[in-house]
Amino acid sequence: MYRILLPVDDDAKRARAQADFVADLPGIDDIEVVVTHTLTDEEVGAPDELRNVDRVDTVRLVRDRLEDRGLDVELVEARHPPADGILEIAAEFDIDHIAMSTQRRSPAGKALFGSVAQTVLLDADVPVTIVTTDDE
Repeated sequence: MYRILLPVDDDAKRARAQADFVADLPGIDDIEVVVTHTLTDEEVGAPDELRNVDRVDTVRLVRDRLEDRGLDVELVEARHPPADGILEIAAEFDIDHIAMSTQRRSPAGKALFGSVAQTVLLDADVPVTIVTTDDE
């Protein structure tokens, strides 16, 4: 079984692009997808019923889109900071590939705010694909 990690943010267009990337891979009968979303600072201390990752619209969108294509999907919440949470899930779930999206930022914006995608690209032990939308 080939396991792909899809860390999604709150942007539906990027989430759809990630789901479509995975659904269009050859041999999808042997693919299992782990979808994750990082909790916000406010959600970290919230009761369990408010921390449930499947309450996030983009997580449900990706799950439904992939399940409609016959893929097995597991939902997992990631911890803060997001890059660390993504890398921990990749190790814990024996992920073979990470397919993530990224926000367009200027070089100054990346320097000031950092980049989750850049950190994951540099620190992951598995291949990482950056999935873009049509307008990027």
